[in-house]
Amino acid sequence: MIKKTDIEELRKQLLALLRGGQAHADFETAIKDFPVELRGKVAEPLPYSAWQLLEHMRITQRDILNFSAPPTGGYHPLQWPDEYWPKSAEPPTASDWDRTVASIRSDREKFEALLLKEDSDLFKVFRWGNGQNLLREALLIGDHTAYHLGELIVIRRLLGVWPS
Repeated sequence: MIKKTDIEELRKQLLALLRGGQAHADFETAIKDFPVELRGKVAEPLPYSAWQLLEHMRITQRDILNFSAPPTGGYHPLQWPDEYWPKSAEPPTASDWDRTVASIRSDREKFEALLLKEDSDLFKVFRWGNGQNLLREALLIGDHTAYHLGELIVIRRLLGVWPS
């Protein structure tokens, strides 16, 4: 039997994973002072810009949030890969970068709230999907975010705008 204190510790560790910064740069560090004029630039030899990575991170995290706590009307899966990646290397408008950053922060907070709900069962298999549970989805967000934050830092290095 799993003790309540073990679940509390697991929730604490999951929050630390989602917030990042333990073994690598966190989200805030990776995006800090990213030059506006370089957000849509594709750094060779990579196939995408920082904007496309950032927006992909937002779309994917939102999809995982929607899967974990479906909105009214249920979960509607996105089409891979078309609906997960923006087509344009450039943000549509100057404010879209900031709006995407704000959405990533907000959706992460919403997911964290799911983890912290007293009655949430991290191990209970969702009625939808193929055996996923809240624990698995938290690990998926942490893994996916860490992977793409690393890519974002590589882009910054290739563009010469990563602090030494």
